[in-house]
Amino acid sequence: MADYATLAQVKAALRITDTVDDALLGATITAASRFIDGHCNRNFQVASGTAIRDYIPTARMDPLIVDDITTVVSVKIDEDLDRTFATTLRDIDFQLEPVNGLSFGEDYPYTRVRPQEDGYWPVAFEKRATVRVEGTFGWPAVPDPVVQATILQASRLFTRYESPLGVAGFGDMGAMRVSFKVDPDVAMLVAPYRRVQF
Repeated sequence: MADYATLAQVKAALRITDTVDDALLGATITAASRFIDGHCNRNFQVASGTAIRDYIPTARMDPLIVDDITTVVSVKIDEDLDRTFATTLRDIDFQLEPVNGLSFGEDYPYTRVRPQEDGYWPVAFEKRATVRVEGTFGWPAVPDPVVQATILQASRLFTRYESPLGVAGFGDMGAMRVSFKVDPDVAMLVAPYRRVQF
């Protein structure tokens, strides 16, 4: 999986001009990117190529929660519950949401497929996948706030090496300890992109 910030961006933020720590910085960028994936319950990979993914619907007419998807080629269902996805829904039988691929005016991948017209989701008693979606999964582009959050988190991880025992220094009140909570600025930047999982 790709990183969400470049080495040059993080070095600029830390005011580093040499190449001595490039390997370590690269590792912190990757770690920060994966931290943001985990914090947001999604990844922000840029869409590339088509793929097929199967889903388990919760009810016949409820919106189907899908992985972030930029374009949909087809939606097929296992109508007869015989473990074959033989029925292809027409474009008018489902609606992609958010509508127009926009959320708060920003380009956003589709995250739900809602049945319309003659569309519905077959629900198997044993809760198995009965819907197959083919399309381009991922984001149109990595959102700018995610890039900035990655730079901040990578910078935080890198400077953490200066306090390996959790002590950043000593002041009038004693030891100044490093906080291990999520950086509030990182949390604020990625808050609109967090997927709530039930």
